[in-house]
Amino acid sequence: MKVIVKKLDFEKILAEANLRKPDEACGLIAGSETEENGEKVRRVEKVYILTNIDHSNEHFTIDPKEQLTAIKDMRANGLKALGNWHSHPASPSRQSEEDKRLSYDHNASYLIISLMNPDEPVLKSFHFDGENSTAEELIIE
Repeated sequence: MKVIVKKLDFEKILAEANLRKPDEACGLIAGSETEENGEKVRRVEKVYILTNIDHSNEHFTIDPKEQLTAIKDMRANGLKALGNWHSHPASPSRQSEEDKRLSYDHNASYLIISLMNPDEPVLKSFHFDGENSTAEELIIE
């Protein structure tokens, strides 16, 4: 799986993650999914900034009302829900055991941005099939 994120959307995620430190920031991603040369390609066309109602630095829960509004917006704009994103304010960009436990949608891409090194934020994408977490190819363009 290849996930393509526009540079402006990466910057939007980064700005929100920095704004919410030390808590985790979170949201949804939407766009399109195609197949190119036998490989699934997800193009993120819209990033949704949503509230972490847990206000925690090691856990997030997306505000359900905001999530519903985002899903309605996706449908109204012909976008496909591709997954979610959240920040790790002080840990690496990898799926924690908690992230894996809460990865209910095995079709989703899970984007995680690490702010562990403030000068070099790291955004990665993961797929979790219920047992294994696999890094997806992430392209920022």
